[in-house]
Amino acid sequence: MYDAIVIGAGPAGLQAALTLGRMHRSTLLLDSGEYRNGTVLHMHNMVGEDGAPPAEFRATARVEIAAYADVEIRDLGAESIVGTDVDGFQVALSDGSTVDAHRVILATGVADDLPPVAGLQDLWGTRAFMCPFCDGHEHADKPIGIVGAAPRAEHLIGLLGRIVGDITVFPVEEAFSDEDTQALEAKGVHVSSAPVVSVEKEADGVRIRTDDDERVVAGIFVAAGSMRQRAPFAADLGVAMLESGSIEIDDFGRTSIPGIFAAGDLAHRASLPGPMASVLLAAAAGQLAAVGIIQSLA
Repeated sequence: MYDAIVIGAGPAGLQAALTLGRMHRSTLLLDSGEYRNGTVLHMHNMVGEDGAPPAEFRATARVEIAAYADVEIRDLGAESIVGTDVDGFQVALSDGSTVDAHRVILATGVADDLPPVAGLQDLWGTRAFMCPFCDGHEHADKPIGIVGAAPRAEHLIGLLGRIVGDITVFPVEEAFSDEDTQALEAKGVHVSSAPVVSVEKEADGVRIRTDDDERVVAGIFVAAGSMRQRAPFAADLGVAMLESGSIEIDDFGRTSIPGIFAAGDLAHRASLPGPMASVLLAAAAGQLAAVGIIQSLA
């Protein structure tokens, strides 16, 4: 029986495994090969790794973790989790086998459901983005498009307005109301009168088409869509959830179920309005969850 099984090998899971390994806790790290930033070419706002390719970051982390004999890495996903912190948890793996541990860290992250715009999925992570902290600076003084609902678009305008050049906001599926259009224009941006129909790669930018117009911008920021738990474990286990759709955790990543911890984009404390998509914060959450496990086992 392992001391801990870490499900997910993004920044949160990798850091959790590293911390557990350094404390000589037998650990199994499961890597399904699916990552929220799997299409991203460069990650940003990560001190010491600003601009590094996420795949390179993950590969380096795995090499570092391999130096710790107490950590085993398997390139497998998890299918189910049963058990308690008293008798231990059993995790069914995607190859049909099972493994057991005293503690489990959920680090499977989230998946982004994008608005129904033709071509948007193909550009996701390369020319279409969600996070101004991650990708705003790369569009400094360049024209951009914001696709999505008016209230969330206003929030993005507030963050990106001092960084980028011209901003054009495009509604999705139906035109903005007169009230929303006036509110957006009052912030000094252009507002499309027709919903976006499609987007496509264009030289170093993106061509955005509506029924009556088209425009080329450097990149797109999405102010619509939603995110969801990538894996079913939160629902299957019945852990307490927050209005944001994230798992509720305490400062050390503990969920409402003893022995089950969570870290990364899929969880946050109730004092926060939602998770922040950040490699640095995900890794920090993984470290805290690992410390929580080490404390509980000690």
